[in-house]
Parts: sequence; structure tokens; C-alpha cells
Amino acid sequence: MKDLAKIRNDVVGSLLRPLSLKDARLRFDEGKISLEELRETENREIRQAVRLQEEIGLDVVTDGEYRRLNFQDSFGESVAGYDAAKASIKFYEQRVEGSKPLQRWEIPNSGEVKGTAVSQRRPVMDRLRLVRNTPLEEFRFVSQVARKAAKVTLIGPDRISQRFDWQNSKAVYSNMDEFMADVVKVEREMIRGLVDAGCRYVQIDAPGYTAYVDPPSLQAMRDRGEDPQANFSRSIKADNELLKGFDDVTFGIHLCRGNQRSMWHREGSYDDIAERLLNELKHDRFLFEYDTPRAGGFEPLRFLPKEKVVVLGLVSTKVPQLEKVDDLKRRIDEASKYAPLDRLAISPQCGFSSDVVGNLISADDQKRKLEVVVETSRQVWG
Repeated sequence: MKDLAKIRNDVVGSLLRPLSLKDARLRFDEGKISLEELRETENREIRQAVRLQEEIGLDVVTDGEYRRLNFQDSFGESVAGYDAAKASIKFYEQRVEGSKPLQRWEIPNSGEVKGTAVSQRRPVMDRLRLVRNTPLEEFRFVSQVARKAAKVTLIGPDRISQRFDWQNSKAVYSNMDEFMADVVKVEREMIRGLVDAGCRYVQIDAPGYTAYVDPPSLQAMRDRGEDPQANFSRSIKADNELLKGFDDVTFGIHLCRGNQRSMWHREGSYDDIAERLLNELKHDRFLFEYDTPRAGGFEPLRFLPKEKVVVLGLVSTKVPQLEKVDDLKRRIDEASKYAPLDRLAISPQCGFSSDVVGNLISADDQKRKLEVVVETSRQVWG
């Protein structure tokens, strides 16, 4: 098996949901098919997704997050304690009704649709506890059908904390440190199960870190009486605690600025947070979004420690236009002015379908974009 910490191409996680899968999930939500029938469809589509990724030549594959309605279900569907509704396709469709692609998406929090755990700010009714290790269930299947190494994505503590309504949960958690301690405890149980099952690449999804460079997000924290820098430090500590003792596992951490039906949620360069992120976080791979000017330049990569790798998210999952290999090679060359070429890699900037609705591109667009990622990595690194 390749050294997963140093592979040159990567895939962030989610893939566009096939129509057959969406239809099966809708019929399951409506009580028209059983869980077993839904699983049959999921299994069939996951096999095809893995085959597609392997034929394209990706160094690592995922199950496309096909068993999830949202990338955050890795945690939300695994724990008990939240005051939250069960997820459904219609819930996620309602969230994006009337939205326009390539615009800032303001996270809705309507009282008309009770938010699911983690997808919106929700309080808790009881202390969090693990009741079902959904990422482990996912890995057990995908590892059986994949010839290449399969990675698993897990939403990180920072995002979970930003989706926690602590102000209305003080009867359960007297402070945020108590809440984060339980988040870490639960997620370490999940990771232990994955490691024991043979998983050797765990990706922590941490889109919340870009809140610390986005003025509206910073103001929202202050309006709630929070100290953004205290939040930032707490999250770095929690992320590092997840990794302790799992020395034979490659850990990646993915940062983006929002990815919902081809919309974005935050903007701002990595400059103000890169030095701390790259030097304090213990992860092996940093998957950074770099497909638009909203991400800023490559200058923050100068802080990259010698033993780490930055995966440049240069290929957009939001638009159908196909990037050119020569253009991507030029951007990698530009990045190599700040971090050595042997500590860089390439990937799409985010998943193609962070939730079941998916971005406004076709399955053929998705395939060609993954192909250009692989071809670029071959031409640059061999």
C-alpha cells in the first residue's frame, strides 16, 4: 500500500448522488421501501462509485458518502443527546429553495423546519453519547469492495462546536469546554472503531475554521458573546486530542468556505490562521480550498512544516467548466515557490455533493474533473 500521507492526488469525499439513490432514499423516507431495500441500492451505487474512482486512477477512494444525506451525518447520525429532527431529503431540498449558484449562502434557521443535528445550530437535551458508529458501518462495506485504500470522512470538533446552541443548553453543559470534551470522547470512540477495522486514512472535515477569517462569521460569534480566538484555540486543542495514540493512521484535515448547491458561505484568505493551523495541528495532510480568489494566494504555505503535505484544492466542484492541466500545473508551480513540490498534492476543492442535493454539475463533469486531477498529478509528480 502507498504511503497515504504522501499520495499526490486526493478526493475530498462526497460524490454526486445518482438518481436511483435519491429516489430510493425518498421512498424510504415516505415508508414505501424497507431499510434493507434502501441498503441494496446504496451498496450497488457505492460499488459503481468505487469502480469509477479506481478506473480514473485516484490514489485513494471513498464511498461517495452515499449513505449520508449530509456530510455532517458522520456525527449527527451517530450520537444521542441533541434536540433535533431526523434528516430527510425534503429537509435539505427546502434549505436551498430559491437559492442561486456562486452566491453567498446564508445558513437558514427557520422555526418552520426543525433543524437536524449539526446541520443547523441546535441545543442538547442530554450529554452526548455514541449510539451508532456510522462511519465504521460505511468503512466496513467500502473496504470490502475497494481494491485501493478507502478513506473515511468525519466532521471535526470545530464545526460541531459552531453548530451547538450552548446558550440554550447550559442545563446540560455549564461551559463549552465540557461540551468539547464529550465531542472528543465520542469521536475518539468512532476513530478507534475505524482503526480496529483496518482504516488507515481518516479525514477530518473542518469547514468551520474559515469562520476565523470571514468578517460576518466573526461578528456572529461576538454577537453571541463569544471570543473568536478562544474558540479557535479550543478547536485546535480538540482536533489534536482526536489524533492521540493513533500513530499508524494518516490524518487529513479539510478546510473550505462552504459548498451547498454550488454556493459558498465564507470568504477570506488563510493568512491570518495559516501559521497556527499548519504548525499546531498534528494532521499529516492539509486539504486547502484554492479554486477561487476568495481563498487568497499561496503565500501562507510558507508556514508548512517539513513533514506535512498540503493538498491544493484547485479543481472546482461548483461549476461545470473543466480546468486545463497546463493551467493547474502553472498554479502548482506558483505554490511551489512557498512550499517544496514534494510536499504538495492536488484534489478538487471540496466534495461534489456535500449534501444529497448536490452541486449544479453533471456526473460527466464530475468524472472529467477527477480525471484532470489524476492527469495533473501524473504530469507533475510522475
